[in-house]
Amino acid sequence: MNDQANGVVERLDVAPASLASWNRNDTTWMLGLFGTAIGAGTLFLPINAGIGGFWPLLALALLAFPMTFYAHRGLTRFVLSGRNGGDITEVVEEHFGKGAGAMITLLYFFAIFPILLIYSVALTNTVTNFVEHQLHLNAPPRALLAFLLIAGLMVVVSLGERLIVKAMSLMVYPFIVALLFLAVFLIPHWTGGILETATTLPEPSSFLPTLWLAIPVMVFSFNHTPIISAFAVDQKRQYGANAEQRSSQILARAHGLMVVMVLFFVFSCVLTLSPAQLAEAKVQNVSVLTYLANHFNNPTIAFVAPLIAFIAIAKSFLGHYIGASEGLKGLVVKTGRQPGPRMLNVLTSGFMLVVCWIVATLNPSILGMIETLGGPVISALLFLMPMYAIRKVPAMRQYAGKLSNVFVVIAGVVAISALVYSLMR
Repeated sequence: MNDQANGVVERLDVAPASLASWNRNDTTWMLGLFGTAIGAGTLFLPINAGIGGFWPLLALALLAFPMTFYAHRGLTRFVLSGRNGGDITEVVEEHFGKGAGAMITLLYFFAIFPILLIYSVALTNTVTNFVEHQLHLNAPPRALLAFLLIAGLMVVVSLGERLIVKAMSLMVYPFIVALLFLAVFLIPHWTGGILETATTLPEPSSFLPTLWLAIPVMVFSFNHTPIISAFAVDQKRQYGANAEQRSSQILARAHGLMVVMVLFFVFSCVLTLSPAQLAEAKVQNVSVLTYLANHFNNPTIAFVAPLIAFIAIAKSFLGHYIGASEGLKGLVVKTGRQPGPRMLNVLTSGFMLVVCWIVATLNPSILGMIETLGGPVISALLFLMPMYAIRKVPAMRQYAGKLSNVFVVIAGVVAISALVYSLMR
């Protein structure tokens, strides 16, 4: 970890790139951020958001861009505030000391690692469903299939961080086209489904709890926290003192693309399926794409939808692995042990493979995991920690006094309180 940080420091001596023009590296990162965010959470968002009816979904749509942009910008600024260009695990120690640094690094790991488990379950379910419903074959034993899928992704991970980001950015192009195609394909099949609940204004007693519990799932659906640290480190290397300005531009474009694409897809799905059908999809523990493939007799959508789901989940797994491995390695280093880089990579990969395989085999409820583990834990890291740093860290005080800070804190508190409620019911 320290060797990596030293390497970053050395590269910072290189003349920073100009902000005058948008370059290929900026586009690669914009699509890499999009690719990390758009995965299992997006494919489950129509189910969880649509069940609540039209008005909560409309509220989520209006909150989507400000909630995700301001929060991810805050976390990026936090990583950029480090003096030596280190990753998030090093910056938290620099600002908060070794004890607090270790605690936040632990939170960082446990905010991201459950998402890898979620993707492992979703990937196995998607392939199993495809084999049984589209190929009309008996699926392999779940334990064997889960191991083969996760081991295959781990092989891709071994190619290295930079190649992973490039591969994900390339995968985004066909994915955007496919998602857009599917959303347009559904237009003739719109039945008005969710609009049945739009004829009357909702009662606050039902609207607010529904919106409250849906926010953590939305946070997860647009989340790309795991790749923010690597993104910020690279921006500082590329742009030096101008890193914050360019990273904000990249984030704004990435979030704009996410919100437009995802919301069009979500509304197309919920206008096609009734709330009862969305509830059935939740019981089946499958993504909306898998449910749509089984719902229509059209052979094209029957084959294309599960493949889109597979690509989305696989590329998001890769993006989240970067953050999870970063957190785990940071924890190992903070214990005082210093295994060699190769041994550290082997131990990290082995741990990830075994735990993801076990959870994928057990097949717990995916949406339940998102509600109780994914979104709310991420909220503490993504929404609250950077806002706390703005008040406590001198390098962050230049961002104080903004109305957006208040909005981010409120959003984080709402998401975390939803976790507490979910755990108590």
